[in-house]
Amino acid sequence: MPFRSAGCNPAMADTRDTVWHWAGENGLALSPAARSGMLRSRPELWASLALPVASREHLDLCCQWLFWVLLVDDEFDDGPAGRDPRTCGRVIARLVDVLDGAVPHSAMEYALEDLRERTGRGRSPVWTRQFRRDTASWLWTYYAESVERAAAGEPARADFTDHRRDSGAVRLFLDLQEVAAGTDLPESARGLPSYLALRNAVTDHAGLCNDICSLEKEAVLGYGHNTVLLLQRDRGYTLQEAVDEAGIQLSRTTERIRRAERDLAAEIAAAHIEGPVREALRGCARDYRGLVRGNVDYHARAERYTRPDLVRAERQDRLSPHFTA
Repeated sequence: MPFRSAGCNPAMADTRDTVWHWAGENGLALSPAARSGMLRSRPELWASLALPVASREHLDLCCQWLFWVLLVDDEFDDGPAGRDPRTCGRVIARLVDVLDGAVPHSAMEYALEDLRERTGRGRSPVWTRQFRRDTASWLWTYYAESVERAAAGEPARADFTDHRRDSGAVRLFLDLQEVAAGTDLPESARGLPSYLALRNAVTDHAGLCNDICSLEKEAVLGYGHNTVLLLQRDRGYTLQEAVDEAGIQLSRTTERIRRAERDLAAEIAAAHIEGPVREALRGCARDYRGLVRGNVDYHARAERYTRPDLVRAERQDRLSPHFTA
């Protein structure tokens, strides 16, 4: 990994306490097994590694978003809602409606409303549109996967890379990095080819890293939307060969990030972008690099990925009824 670590945000321990208090205030009561799983997931660790110099307010906000994202992920990946397209589609539609301002009715919807209101304060319509698009696209991937399970029992899509870019929820956290940095890029900056290439490369790296590190956990759960498992299936690899190929792809993705960074510097000059917008774009590239390194370090430290042996024992008592009013 060529990107240097900046370590953890010093407010990590306080943020851990705050996120659990926030969950309780919003009615996100977890079963004992679900609580154990969330403790092993350590959302405060990921947020602190990805945002090592963020203010306490912004670190708390990012950590609360991740706590909520992990709950959604476990509900649909592990629970019955993810196996029933009708239920899944109904729940996702409700969450997207709340994202757009509808009145909430369940604990997860109330928590989303709180996050939406605090996150959107002072943000431009351009940023708000991008964040809404990235968040809704992530949510709808659960419906797509539930339909695939019902139809074929395993992923059948040829465009898995595009699906994975949405399903990891990474893009919404790239958007949140702008909030933490106090920047708000104009539409012209967001349309730079190198900016788009950089976001795609960072998202691909995070997805590949997660697929490699979560392989054992997802195999236990029978979850097939994993790059390694698809490589094994579609190319006739052994599992180790598939892991090795995914590792090669991860290294290539790192090079894509570095190339996009170089292209971004050239395009900033070519487009005569000056002042605050230029500094904001440079800051985005620096923050994205920090997220990539922080994500790698997180996967090496969080028991969600280092202790897959605990998943099977917890699976039956994992979920809580967060989507009921």
